[in-house]
Amino acid sequence: MFKRAALISGGCFLTFLLLDFTFPFRAEVDYSSQILAKDGTVIHTFLSGDDKWRLYADISEITPLLRKTLIHKEDKFFYYHPGINPLAMLRAAALNMVKGRRTSGASTITMQVVRLLEPRKRTYFNKILESFRALQLEFHYSKEEILLMYLNRVPYGGNIEGIKAASLLYFGKLPQLLSLAEIMALTIVPNRPSGLQPGRRNEELIQARNRWLLRFEKANLFDKNVIQDALREPLVIRRLAAPRLAPHFSQRLKKEFPDQKIVRSNLNLHLQRQIEGQVKNYINRLNGMNIHNAAVLVVNNETMAVEAYVGSADFFNPYDGGQVDGIRAVRSPGSTLKPLLYATAFDKGMLTPRSVVYDVPTNFAGYEPENFDQRFNGAVTAGFALSHSLNIPAVRILRDMGTAGLVGQLRKAGFRTVARQEKDLGLSMILGGCGVTLEELTRLFAVFSNKGKFRDLRYIQEHNNVRGSTLISEESSFLLNNILTQVTRPDLPTQFDNTYHLPRIAWKTGTSYGKRDAWSVGYNKKFTVGVWVGNFSGQGVPELSGANTATPLLFSVFNSLDYNSEKGWYTMPQNVALRKVCAVTGDIPSDFCSNQITDYYIMGVSSYQKCRHLKWVYTDKNGEMSYCTYCLPEKDYEKRALPDIAPELVAYYEIQKIPYPKLPPHNPACERVFHEGAPMIISPNDGSEYYIRKDEAPQLQLSCQAQSDAQEVFWYLNDKLFKKAGPQDVVFINPPLGRVKISCSDDKGRNTDIWIDVKRM
Repeated sequence: MFKRAALISGGCFLTFLLLDFTFPFRAEVDYSSQILAKDGTVIHTFLSGDDKWRLYADISEITPLLRKTLIHKEDKFFYYHPGINPLAMLRAAALNMVKGRRTSGASTITMQVVRLLEPRKRTYFNKILESFRALQLEFHYSKEEILLMYLNRVPYGGNIEGIKAASLLYFGKLPQLLSLAEIMALTIVPNRPSGLQPGRRNEELIQARNRWLLRFEKANLFDKNVIQDALREPLVIRRLAAPRLAPHFSQRLKKEFPDQKIVRSNLNLHLQRQIEGQVKNYINRLNGMNIHNAAVLVVNNETMAVEAYVGSADFFNPYDGGQVDGIRAVRSPGSTLKPLLYATAFDKGMLTPRSVVYDVPTNFAGYEPENFDQRFNGAVTAGFALSHSLNIPAVRILRDMGTAGLVGQLRKAGFRTVARQEKDLGLSMILGGCGVTLEELTRLFAVFSNKGKFRDLRYIQEHNNVRGSTLISEESSFLLNNILTQVTRPDLPTQFDNTYHLPRIAWKTGTSYGKRDAWSVGYNKKFTVGVWVGNFSGQGVPELSGANTATPLLFSVFNSLDYNSEKGWYTMPQNVALRKVCAVTGDIPSDFCSNQITDYYIMGVSSYQKCRHLKWVYTDKNGEMSYCTYCLPEKDYEKRALPDIAPELVAYYEIQKIPYPKLPPHNPACERVFHEGAPMIISPNDGSEYYIRKDEAPQLQLSCQAQSDAQEVFWYLNDKLFKKAGPQDVVFINPPLGRVKISCSDDKGRNTDIWIDVKRM
C-alpha cells in the first residue's frame, strides 16, 4: 500500500515537472518607473507601459503590521499550504453545492496572484488550471516573493495597482508609514475595487473597515486598545496627484535606466526644493530684463553625488522652454574654460601666478580678440589676467600651448561636443568658440576642488565611486584655487562688494558672444555649484553677464548651502613653495632686478628662466647714442642696463601715448646689418587669399611690430618701395591682382617678407 502510494506520488510529481517544463509560468510584470531621493522618498513616478500606476514595493516596505493584517484576512494558512488549500476548496465546494450557487471561495493568496497575472473567466476548468499555476508559482518562488507579487498587483480602483501606489496616491505616504486603520482600509478595497473605491465611497469603506476591525478584535489578533484606536481614527483619503518632483532629473534617470523598476538617486530632496524656489524667484525678478531661464547643478565634491538638479526655472512653463534641460543643453562657455588652460600651463612649467603676460592688441594670424570691457592693461601677471578674465593673454597662452593640448584635456574631462568639434576648433575656443554643457563645466570645476582628480558624476546610489584619473596636478590646483578665490576682481557683483553675504568660494564667470549665456561656476571643499542664466531661445540680452546675472544666484545658492564651510580651505602641497621673482617679469631675478616679490611655484616643474627685462647696452657718455660691438669706439662709452621691451608692448605704449624708456638710437655711422629682431608683419596674414570686387577700390591694411630700437620702417610691394612710415603707423595699399610679395624693413636693415594672393570676386 505504501509502495503504491509512493509510486503514485512520484508519478504525479514527474507529471507536474513535465507540465511545468512544457508550460512554464512567467511572472513578468510591467511596473511603473519610480525615482527615489537619497532618503528613499518617491520624488517622481511614471505610468507603466499599459498606463497603470503600478509601483513596485520591495520587502523592506512591507511592515509586520501590514503582513499580519493581510494574511489573516486573505489566507490564514499562507505559510503552510503548497499554493492551494485542499480543505478550504472542499469546504467551499460543499457550501456551493448546498446553496446551489457560489457563496464561498477558496482562493489562496498564491491563486489570487495567478489570477492577477493571468486573468481568466470564472469556470471550473479555469479553477483547475489556476490551481496548477499556483503549484508552479510555489515551486519556483518563495513565500515572501509571492506575497510581494500579490501586494504589487492587487487592484485599488481605476488604474491604481499595488499597495505602494495605493498608499502614495490615496494617503500621500509610503506603505511602511501606514497605520492599522489605513492598512485595513486598503486591505479590503481589492475585494470590491469599484464599490469601495477610496475618495468616492469613503463612508462605505469606513463601515467595511470597522467590520473587519471588530472581527480582528474578536479573534484577538491585536490588543483591544489598538483596535479601538483604529476604529476611532478618521479616514482621510482622497485621490492625490502622482509625485512629480525634480522633473528634468527624473526624466533623465528614467531614460538612462529604463529597465530599473526603482531608481535610487543621490538627490537631496530638501536641497532640491530649496534651490528650485531660489531659481524661480530669481528669474521672476529678471523677467523685466527679458531674461527667462536658469539652470543650477550641485555636486558633492567628496562623493561626486549630484544633490540638486534644476534644469529650468519652471518645468511647466511652455512659453519660455521650461521643459528644456539647461544642464544638458549645449551652449557657448564664454571664458569658463580659462582656469583649465592656466592650470595646464602651470603644469607644463609655462607660467606661475606672478609670470608677466601682455594684454595688448594682438593679431593672431588674422584673429584679433578683445577684452570684455574693450580695454587693454599692458603688462600684467598671469594671476591678474585670470582673475580679471583677460582675453588676449589667454589666447596667447593657448597659442603657445597649442589648441590640441587644451582639447586633449577637455576630452579627458568628458567634454563630448568639444571632442566632436576638435578638427574645427581654433584659438577662439578659449573665449567661447566651442560647445559645452553646464554638467560638463560643473564636473570640471569639481576637479579643481578634488586636487586635480577627475571623477564622473554619481546620479544613482548603485554607481561605484571610482578613484578617477589625474587631469591636473594637486600643485596646479592649489595655485588655481588661490587665484579664483580673490575678491578684488571685475566679476564680483557690485551688490556683493564689501558684504558679509559673500561666501568663501573659488569661482569663475563667463559670458558668451552676443550675451546669450551667463555662467558662474564656484566651489569650496564640500560642494561645486554650476549656474547658467539666459534664454533657451538663444536671444541675447544687453544686461546679461556672468558677473552680474549668474554670480548673484551662485552666491545665493552657496549662502543657503554651505556658507563659510567648516571643512576649511585648501592647504599648500609639499611640492609647492615660495620664491623671490622679479616684479617686472615674474622670472628668477638677475643681478639688475632691484624690485623683487614672492611667488608660488611648483618645484621641479616651473621655469627657472632668469629675468631679461634689462639688457646691457653700450652708449656714449650722455646716453644719447648706442653702439654695437661692431661700431664700439675705443673710449668715451659706458655700459648701461637699459629696458628690453617686447615689440608688442612697445606698439601698445606708442598707440596709447604711454611714456616708456626708449633705447638710444644706434650709431648712424655703423655699417653693420642686423639679422635678428626683424619687424613682424601682423597685417595682412602670410599665405592668405584676398578677394576684391570689381566696383570697389580695395584698401588693404599694412601694420607691423618692430623692435624698440627701430625708428622707421620701409614697406615694399613686389620689391618696390611703397612707403616709409613709423613702426606703429598704419598704412593702406591698393594691391594688384595675383600673387603679391609684401616686405617690411626697419632702419637697422632687418627685413621680413610675406606672400598673399589677391583675386577678383
